[in-house]
Amino acid sequence: MSNQRSKLVVGNWKMHGRLAPNVALLQGVARGAQALPQDVRVGVCVPYPYFAQAQALLGGSRVAWGAQDVSAHEQGAYTGEVAAGMIADFEATYAIVGHSERRAYHGESPELVAAKTQRALAAGLTPIVCVGETLDERESGATECVVGAQLNAVLVVLSADEAARIVVAYEPVWAIGTGKSATSEQAQQVHAFLRARLAAKGAQVADVPLLYGGSVKPENAAELFRQNDIDGGLIGGAALKEGDFLAICAAAAAAADVAG
Repeated sequence: MSNQRSKLVVGNWKMHGRLAPNVALLQGVARGAQALPQDVRVGVCVPYPYFAQAQALLGGSRVAWGAQDVSAHEQGAYTGEVAAGMIADFEATYAIVGHSERRAYHGESPELVAAKTQRALAAGLTPIVCVGETLDERESGATECVVGAQLNAVLVVLSADEAARIVVAYEPVWAIGTGKSATSEQAQQVHAFLRARLAAKGAQVADVPLLYGGSVKPENAAELFRQNDIDGGLIGGAALKEGDFLAICAAAAAAADVAG
């Protein structure tokens, strides 16, 4: 069974990129995206210093751009922080919040992730809320408990209308950058659980895009994207290679075509 929701593929560059090579990558992705069907959306989340470059090279293309994080504060004496309004100034669309690397390396709590989600929404950005479990948590059978609590912390502070404006990305921590990927069945099982949690918030929240992230490659993208509750991907390493990223986008287009 395939879903009929549109597909979304977003690249997360993490701390990669330099001005000169970024030009070829961004222009290549923008060119390649022109050939995709309208029911496939594409985005890239770049490091803060490259916002102006992304805006200049992607403006008017099929590719949206965004940030990999956002401050929980609107403005003020928060040295090194970047406010949602600043990101929106560059006509950005997305802001990733709660990525497992932020939770692990920067000690971000579920409540902080929820506050960041609110700030992004207030600035007109689409938050991509990341949830995911560690290998120990999966092996102990705690996956649904962990990802459910992570999602609930965000949903509890949002109205149903606000919740309908988010994107959720399931990224099993044990599959990020490891070369391991959840099987399509494992990923679908968690996505179905998250879909039910979203639907419980309100009918308008049931079709929030659910992305899978965690060592997505051209070789496994098609099978993942064919799953009923997987609406696309949040792509790490493969997003740094034009050919790989566009191949993953093409897999999303093929899955959408099957669904249609």
